[in-house]
Amino acid sequence: MPEQSMIAALRAGLREEMARDARVVLLGEDIGAAGGIFNATQGLRREFGEARVWDMPLAEGAIVGISIGAAMGGLRPVAEIGFADYLLGAMHQIVNEAAKLRYRSGGEWTCPIVIRAPYGGGGGGPDHTQNVEAFFAHVPGLKVVIPSSPADMKGLIKAAIRDGDPVIFLEPKRIYHDPVGEVPDAEYIVPLGVASVCRAGTDASVITYGAMVKESLAAAEVLAAEDGIQVEVVDVRTLQPLDFATIATSVHKTTRAVVFHEAVRFAGFGAEIAAFIAETCFDDLASPVLRVGARSLPTPAAPELERAVLPHAATLIDAVRHLVAY
Repeated sequence: MPEQSMIAALRAGLREEMARDARVVLLGEDIGAAGGIFNATQGLRREFGEARVWDMPLAEGAIVGISIGAAMGGLRPVAEIGFADYLLGAMHQIVNEAAKLRYRSGGEWTCPIVIRAPYGGGGGGPDHTQNVEAFFAHVPGLKVVIPSSPADMKGLIKAAIRDGDPVIFLEPKRIYHDPVGEVPDAEYIVPLGVASVCRAGTDASVITYGAMVKESLAAAEVLAAEDGIQVEVVDVRTLQPLDFATIATSVHKTTRAVVFHEAVRFAGFGAEIAAFIAETCFDDLASPVLRVGARSLPTPAAPELERAVLPHAATLIDAVRHLVAY
């Protein structure tokens, strides 16, 4: 299997789906000749033409609104929003229109759109690094997907495009070019709603997603080498639908759980996972469920200050040591 970066795997997934299905169209700001801010669509207009790759004005509400109309007309739009922070400019279209179309029409209409956006840390300051996943996971009718590896990036974008409902596809921009990983050449998809156990362990479960998967795996290696603590790392991959069964199985085995995400800890999506564990796995737990997330501050622009606000492997190491010693 060839090795690819996250962004290259994303581009490959988009290309394969465009070649497979003529209904798949791309739209966004400067995604044509420029290939988008992070080059996710580089070369796709040249390959598929202007009728399949649409440059749009700087108007996120219009991008999503046109995607909804195109989907109702029989297309499969994939909209790029330059940074996830600016999904907030299309909240009406996403929350009040796309998410409710199937329900309000009694199933007569569906809204098979994918709205992709880079999100999270990696530079850009307070208005280009927000973690917005909890906003959208709260809305009935939306699916929320966050890949953490090149293989998952490709398999999940293909699954999202084929899905019949609106999908918010959030891409951790800090790992767009790292890690580089093996990506199968053969046709495959990664089903939505299926978590992945990235590392087996017996002493504690770390439930995580996105860029924090890499941090979790790094922390697990340190804990094993220095403390003899074997951490199981579960990447949920999709927040909605959430794979409750895999989470429960892991916690049943390890009896301890840390929920770890880059978003602000207070009212973050991790609270939903922690509540599920507390409600359904209570008899298995040897200690309380811990949540680890960012401080309740806007993300600073300076790299050293960003690191002080956002969690990382060292933050998780401290939490696991505390949990196991409880």
